Formats: sequence, C-alpha cells, structure tokens
Amino acid sequence: MAANFWTSSHYKQLLDQEDVDVVSPLDREKGITLEDFKLIKMQMANYISKLAQHVKVRQRVVATAVTYMRRVYTKKSMSEYDPRLVAPTCLYLASKAEESTVQAKLLVFYIKKFYNDDKYRYEIKDILEMEMKILEALNYYLVVYHPYRSLSQLLQDAGLSDISMTQVTWGVVNDTYKMDLALVHPPHLIALACIYIASVHRDKDTTAWFEELRVDMNVVSLPDVSASFPYDYL
Repeated sequence: MAANFWTSSHYKQLLDQEDVDVVSPLDREKGITLEDFKLIKMQMANYISKLAQHVKVRQRVVATAVTYMRRVYTKKSMSEYDPRLVAPTCLYLASKAEESTVQAKLLVFYIKKFYNDDKYRYEIKDILEMEMKILEALNYYLVVYHPYRSLSQLLQDAGLSDISMTQVTWGVVNDTYKMDLALVHPPHLIALACIYIASVHRDKDTTAWFEELRVDMNVVSLPDVSASFPYDYL
C-alpha cells in the first residue's frame, strides 16, 4: 500500500458525487431509478456485512469489500454484474487484499444458506469468474484507505478518546459505508465528519478543536450525510 494517501491510487480515483450518482443506460432501460440504485448498493453493503459476520473477518475487510462493490458500479451496470454475486465476490477479493483470506467454499456455503432460489445459489467457479471481472473493472487498483487509520489519533488529539466516544465514533464510521462517501471524500475528512457527528450527539464541544485544525466546517459537518445516519446507537 502506498505510504501516502495523496500519492495513492485511491486518491486518484476520488469522484464527484454527481459522477457516482449515475445509473447506467442498461439499468435505466430495466426501470432502475437512482433511488433504486442507491438502495440496492446499501442492501448489498448489508449483505457483505452479514456474510462477514459468518465467515469471521475484520471490519476493515468489510469496508474494503463495500468500497470495491461501490467502485464497480461507477463503471459497470447491475444488469451485467449481478449485485448478489458481486457482493460476496468483493468480500472474497477484499479478504485477500487485506491479508485475511476467506475460502471461496466457505462463502458459497453461506450464500446457499441465505438464498433459497437456485438462481442465486452460486458455486465456487462463479465467485472465481466474477473475481476476474471485478479486478478488470477496478483496473487492478485494490488500495483502499479507511477513516479508521486516523480516527484513534484524531480522537486522542481532540481529548475524546474515552471508551464511549470511541465506540460511538467507530459506529458512525461503519455506517458511512452504507453510502458512497468513500468514493468522494478523503478518509481523514470522513473521520473528522464522524467525530463531529458523534460529538454533537454526545454534547461534546469540539468547536475550538476544529477551529485549530482550520478545516472547512461546511465539508466536515456534511449536513446531508448527518441526516442520513441511523442514530439508534448514539
């Protein structure tokens, strides 16, 4: 992995939100709207998380897999790349990229437990074939930087490293993968936004700290993002 985010392939692949919110012509022909597109990606992110719990991989693997899945659909249609196969294949690929390898046969075992329809009860060969297609769609760029990397340091710097704030902020970071934020924003800005959201909901005054950082609060506060989060755990 590149030592510096700003020289990495991840940085070079950041997109504007309007470039992410594009439904392919083939999907539009089949009646998939932008709202459908976003909902399917969220459902597949949840599916990846569910599979990950069963095969017992770290959250970082889940985050990388979801990022791969979302990157794929900036280039390929859901009609051609079935999300129900892309999602587990991205988890398989991410487990290798993050050096926490999951056996394809184990994924297939749980896929068959989740789906009764034979059409979606994929075999190992299906996973391996889709893996090659995904690698090509990603142009073999597998580097993903996550907010987790800087989160602990930022929380400590802000004087918010108690267990409660750490758990809440990590929960908010996990929820960012239900959206396309990783494709649009640098990970340190996502981490700062999550700290801001958690501090607001925990009544922590971080105004002075953010002023010292000289960050653009219009970006960090991300009002559209804040409104999208489920706050049941806050």
